[in-house]
Amino acid sequence: MKNCIIIGGGIIGLSTAYYLQKEGHQVTVVEKSDFSSGASYVNAGIITPSHIISLAAPGMISKGLKWMLSSTSPLAIKPRLDYDFFQWAWLFKKSATHQKVAAAIPVIKNFNVFSKELYEEIKASKDFDFHYQHKGLMMYYKTDKMGEEEWNIGKLGIQEGLKVELLTAQETQKLEPHISLNIKGAVYYHSDAHMTPNEYMQQLKLYLEEHNVTFLSDEEVLDFHISTNKVVSITTKNSTIIGDEFILTTGSWTQKLAKKLGITIPVQAGKGYRMNVKSKTGISIPAILTEAKVAVTPMNGFTRFGGMMEIAGINQKINKKRVDAIVNASKSYYNGLSINENEINNVETGLRPCSPDGLPYIGRLSKIKNVTVATGHAMMGWSLGPATGKLVSEIISDKKTSLPMTPFNVERFN
Repeated sequence: MKNCIIIGGGIIGLSTAYYLQKEGHQVTVVEKSDFSSGASYVNAGIITPSHIISLAAPGMISKGLKWMLSSTSPLAIKPRLDYDFFQWAWLFKKSATHQKVAAAIPVIKNFNVFSKELYEEIKASKDFDFHYQHKGLMMYYKTDKMGEEEWNIGKLGIQEGLKVELLTAQETQKLEPHISLNIKGAVYYHSDAHMTPNEYMQQLKLYLEEHNVTFLSDEEVLDFHISTNKVVSITTKNSTIIGDEFILTTGSWTQKLAKKLGITIPVQAGKGYRMNVKSKTGISIPAILTEAKVAVTPMNGFTRFGGMMEIAGINQKINKKRVDAIVNASKSYYNGLSINENEINNVETGLRPCSPDGLPYIGRLSKIKNVTVATGHAMMGWSLGPATGKLVSEIISDKKTSLPMTPFNVERFN
């Protein structure tokens, strides 16, 4: 049994705690906030085997720069005088090739499918009672050009063994009969499922507390104490914590913390927005509004609308124009949709940790033997939580990993 210290209390951290405690390890989760906020609580809650194309796709940098001056564009990359940003942008550009994107497709798909299987195992265990529905994901489009782009991706999904259909507007409306759709058609992925993030996070934390996992809130990690190529303890603002293994599940803050260990892990925060609509919308199937890049998820008691990818450093400022863009886009796809001012004013943001090549970092550091990193999941953090936690627990327990780990090499950009 090892004394494992997990730094970071989002879906990746708690999933890692879940599988480590199942392996019999002693687990402590250290979090700089109070375990009630962040990307894990405001995401779209979709489990996404459909998302087979990495963020680092050809043309994304130029799109982001082109949209830079638009306050309503779905993607914004804001250049700033910051070495880490310029390094990340250069690596992103180098990664955004057709060959690298194609090579990543089966890696991302297998990772997502494995994680979905683990969610279903957790649900079937009867230890939890969380909202989980397998209804697939609709990619709604309004233009023939976008429809063709989405169907080309759908055909790649079919080649990877996913069930994908191209639907007309009329066929789509039959599957979503309780709200009027203003679309040309949809690409329908049958593979996806969805959840209510807050509900699951609360239940998972309670389960872990009941199974002797220790939670330390409001404890920002300030430094590592290293001896003979191992971390022996960490210093927080309030205490010193000793452990055998240290796991960084620190999301968008990873690069800053990793520097204290003498390693570069390029990560940029991708800010997203979400709003919850509590009135009955009639929406029953999760969807991506493709031209606007807005995600729509029917959750337990409300419908969540979210979107935007704003790469502008660590900041959680709310840009009202981007919020309005989500509202306007949602109303343009769903005829008669009502979103009230209170729901708009209660918008929240989350920071997704984006690697330059669209693949997460998962694995041990080479020079510091007892540090494992798990971050960089971008928009798929929720989807990939259980699989990441399982892989980390296998690494720390010296077991054969369930998936090949080479694509997730933590030091691939060093």
